[in-house]
Amino acid sequence: MLKLITRAAVSAAVVAGFSLAMTQAEAANDRFTKVLKRGTLVVGVKADYKPWGFRDSSGKLVGMEIDMARDVADAMGVGLELVPVQSSNRMQFLQQGKIDLMIATMSDRSDRRKLVGIVEPNYYTSGTNLLAKKGVVKKWADLKGKPVCGKQGAFYNKIVAKRYGAKIVAFVNNAEAKQALRDSKCVGWVYDDSSIGSDLASGQWDGFEMPLNSEDDNPWALAVPLDEVNGIWGNFMTGMQYRWLTSGRLIELEKKWGIQPTAFLKMQADKLTPARKHLK
Repeated sequence: MLKLITRAAVSAAVVAGFSLAMTQAEAANDRFTKVLKRGTLVVGVKADYKPWGFRDSSGKLVGMEIDMARDVADAMGVGLELVPVQSSNRMQFLQQGKIDLMIATMSDRSDRRKLVGIVEPNYYTSGTNLLAKKGVVKKWADLKGKPVCGKQGAFYNKIVAKRYGAKIVAFVNNAEAKQALRDSKCVGWVYDDSSIGSDLASGQWDGFEMPLNSEDDNPWALAVPLDEVNGIWGNFMTGMQYRWLTSGRLIELEKKWGIQPTAFLKMQADKLTPARKHLK
């Protein structure tokens, strides 16, 4: 379990680290300070991306990224408010100040770094693949001219359409897209391999498979407002990610939520552990 520190300790450590670089006015306006004064951290998360962010049978938001959001709130000693976001609006919510932090299965891309403050190191990764009925698709080229279900706002829709000639039929949410696949309205559902793998492991997709080699592997990133990425808030979240990765917390959450283990987390832990010494 990730060792969480008290609100007072976090405040002292972070503010002290930036006291020489920021004026009192700048520090007072930093989102870290605002969240402490407000007493509540507002985080944008997915509500339809099981098992990273979804609603359980009671309607409560749960999942791996929801647990991560709670870790942040606990470390700061504040309450947690979860705001459901979609791929199509998650960056806008951050830009408009509707959320303080976004942990919502977002791939780290250069164009997105111009819009929101992507905080390093990356905490997860996934590639693009296809969920399809067994035997229907054997190679990416089989998608040419065929209807393929997709999620609105997903960057790989355009890539698969251009690269393989697929006719993307984009839906607002995952449930609609996957139901269309079950109803044979498309030959497959293009999405993250990590999520597809979890669907297949759930036992609810008998007769389906992930038949292709994953492409365009992309690391995932959480984000803060663009003007906060190099300030107290962005640096605090950098520290949180170092601790998640080097403590084994994310590997623990993978197991908790039944996610197929990824080599990325071990690789990140091995790479970052020496660099964590200064965070203790």
